[in-house]
Amino acid sequence: MLNGVKILIGDDSILARKQLKDIILQYGTPTFLEASNGQETIDLYKKESPDIVFLDIVMPVKDGNAAIREIIEYDKDAEIVVVSSVGTQSQLKAAIEAGAKDFIQKPLKPESIHHIITSRFEGR
Repeated sequence: MLNGVKILIGDDSILARKQLKDIILQYGTPTFLEASNGQETIDLYKKESPDIVFLDIVMPVKDGNAAIREIIEYDKDAEIVVVSSVGTQSQLKAAIEAGAKDFIQKPLKPESIHHIITSRFEGR
């Protein structure tokens, strides 16, 4: 299902990026792009035009919400899914207002990832 899909994961935790990749690999072999802060995420998005972005909120250099705003400014149709343990209503509201399409709570549950992947890529 995900063969040929480009996925950008922006998270300052190497472990969190690996966990997400391990779950996603059940659905095919996409191309993974990884960023460890908000600015790297923005730069990689502009360079690589991924199909979907999984993005943490709390990161160094630029936080996830700042990255969302910049990416949406660059590409209003960007598919951004926030993946964060920061589950406060204000943070989530800010992410959605900035242009995020969905939210997944950490710790990651495979069924949450399944929903995101199948709703966006089934039939590819």
